[in-house]
Amino acid sequence: MKSAVTISLVPEAKGGPFVYWGDLAGSSRAAAELGFDAVEVFPPGPDAAELGELKSILADNKLSLAAVGTGAGWVKHKLTLTHPDPATRSKARAFVRATVDAAGAFGAPAIIGSMQGRWGDDVSRETALGWLGEAVAELGEHARQYGTFLIYEPLNRYETNLVNTVADGVAFLTGAGAMNAKLLADLFHMNIEEVNVPDAIRAGAGAIGHVHFVDSTRRPAGSGHTDFAPITAALKDIGYSGYLSAEALPYPDSKAAARATIEAYRRLVR
Repeated sequence: MKSAVTISLVPEAKGGPFVYWGDLAGSSRAAAELGFDAVEVFPPGPDAAELGELKSILADNKLSLAAVGTGAGWVKHKLTLTHPDPATRSKARAFVRATVDAAGAFGAPAIIGSMQGRWGDDVSRETALGWLGEAVAELGEHARQYGTFLIYEPLNRYETNLVNTVADGVAFLTGAGAMNAKLLADLFHMNIEEVNVPDAIRAGAGAIGHVHFVDSTRRPAGSGHTDFAPITAALKDIGYSGYLSAEALPYPDSKAAARATIEAYRRLVR
């Protein structure tokens, strides 16, 4: 398993669960100095100017790109893959597809989280899941050309009413025929939705492609009541070799949050 830390470049998401904010070069340098293997970037869009600088920044700091988030599609543009308006759904799919292309240039996956949306009003759960499944299957296949996959994230019940658990995520991907998509196991969401997090991870063997390494409080590891030892043991049991990426609030500040994360990673994994 490898370590990663999040960098948000989206001003509209200020206050969200990202360790570093802005200054892609400076944040990447700070991550490298602490010993992280990679960064996970949340750009304002797939054509963001910062992404043009990313290749040299990663090379200068000997970092990899763990993943690229699509959350700005919702935060900035209110696009979701389950919106009742077909034109909006089409724009959402195009936004994610372009992000897949941007991430794919680095051999990295894109993440669908908040852009999945929710069902309600004039859209039934079955219809919303159908639209979402079609999009995830198509976009996953689009990622295949880059030698990577698409990441789909089950969220807690307060953020979506579509898919909330790892087991439901496995069933969703299987039902959609999304052969080149994997699940993001976010320990914050799992703390809310799973009866037993290690058991849920073991049940998701083969389907988990990314992990958000964060405590129950959405602060960095060690700032809540999560027992990480059995969780990392479960990840080892299923042969997980991807990233443990800190999508966490910068508590008490970015420097301290990043340091707490890398120290927890070294203690539990290495």
